[in-house]
Amino acid sequence: MLNWREMESRPTSDDGVELRAEREPPSTRQEELRSFLFFTIVMAPVLAVVIVAGYGFFVWMAQLLFGPPAS
Repeated sequence: MLNWREMESRPTSDDGVELRAEREPPSTRQEELRSFLFFTIVMAPVLAVVIVAGYGFFVWMAQLLFGPPAS
């Protein structure tokens, strides 16, 4: 969120429409490939392990409190 100083310093056209200044260059193909590889090789397995471990912990705690399921 912008504070009041940043909003005052933003360039506008004559009719008050805010002009977008390019502060960062567009992402390159190499940056996109690096991001894709990071998410697929690192984040996806980590997220899968965290989800499975969280579910296992939930089941373990539920059985600890309520007992094993009756057969």
